[in-house]
Amino acid sequence: MKSLLDTTIWIVLIAHLLMVLAAAWRAWRGENSLSRLAGLDLASTLTIAVLVIISIIRASILYIDVAIAVAALSYISTIALAKYISDHKVF
Repeated sequence: MKSLLDTTIWIVLIAHLLMVLAAAWRAWRGENSLSRLAGLDLASTLTIAVLVIISIIRASILYIDVAIAVAALSYISTIALAKYISDHKVF
């Protein structure tokens, strides 16, 4: 049973990494700025999920702390970029 769980976790990690690549491609080659912002937000969310999966694989709580920090920075950057896109000024 342990082997099946390990295999499943590795498959999920690979699937998330492929989705991060697709989201990064969308952020890089999006049609407009809103599409790029959505791709960037999705890539950061998937990166947080990858960090949590790596934390499960390595049995280390350190990656959870990094994921929480990335989540906070991702939230702030998404809000700032959305504000800049809508008003063309940050504050």
